Amino acid sequence: MAASGAQWIDTAPNYATGRAQTLLAPALAAHPSLRASTKAGYFTAAVGADAVNAGVLTEDQVLAGHSLAPAYVRWQTRRNREQLGRERLDLVLLHNPERAHLSDRLALHRAIQQAFVVLEEEVAAGHVAGYGVATWAGLQEEAFTVGELLALASEAAGGTEHHLVAVQLPVSLVMMTPIVQALHGRGPLPAAADAGLRVMASAPLHGGELPGMVDQELADLIRPGLTPAQACVLTVASCPGVTDVLLAASGAPHWTEAADAVAQPSLTAAQLREITDVLASP
Repeated sequence: MAASGAQWIDTAPNYATGRAQTLLAPALAAHPSLRASTKAGYFTAAVGADAVNAGVLTEDQVLAGHSLAPAYVRWQTRRNREQLGRERLDLVLLHNPERAHLSDRLALHRAIQQAFVVLEEEVAAGHVAGYGVATWAGLQEEAFTVGELLALASEAAGGTEHHLVAVQLPVSLVMMTPIVQALHGRGPLPAAADAGLRVMASAPLHGGELPGMVDQELADLIRPGLTPAQACVLTVASCPGVTDVLLAASGAPHWTEAADAVAQPSLTAAQLREITDVLASP
């Protein structure tokens, strides 16, 4: 994909059963201009054991398979740098932070703020360019809002300029709520855009399920001549506030197909409303 023109790779230490970052390192070395986002939060059993041995997690903490503990976030960030072969990470995202405290909003916000403190320190040390949050349900369920994340980042930075630069969340024809909200000037997408944050739309094909759910008639409604997969990708790319569309491509042809869709003229707000109205109708 890098050779085909991709400019950004999104990964995490728990992807590909913990092997993703090591496998990506040669491609990143061969394409130094290729930017990468990685994460801290989830970990495999093997990484959890390493974290216990390193003294950054306890045996009890590791049972959850997820942590925002400051010592762990610092350790994982260093490990990400080593595995990706980069002295400075472009972007570190807290991975589904809502997972840390499912029923205690105040404790969740405290945990996020403490993790942000670590990431601000990593930025100051020159190890990280910026940080953010990658969430599946946190923004939709309002475990936190974009405004609250910005406030927590300001607290973490001690009143100086913070380095919260991105949010990642699912946006698709299945996860339509962010699109519908954005068309009414509400929700996380316009809030993030107004703050100048990078907005990374994940799962635009809903785990590969959407192309099989969208027929050619709907694809032609979206944009005549596109395949169902391309129509889904164009819809997400056209959503107000979205700056990046993250796509899992099995090979260069799939990536090129998606890139061709994104290169199309964006859908208008009226077209997006028509699409969401059609899909919302019984």
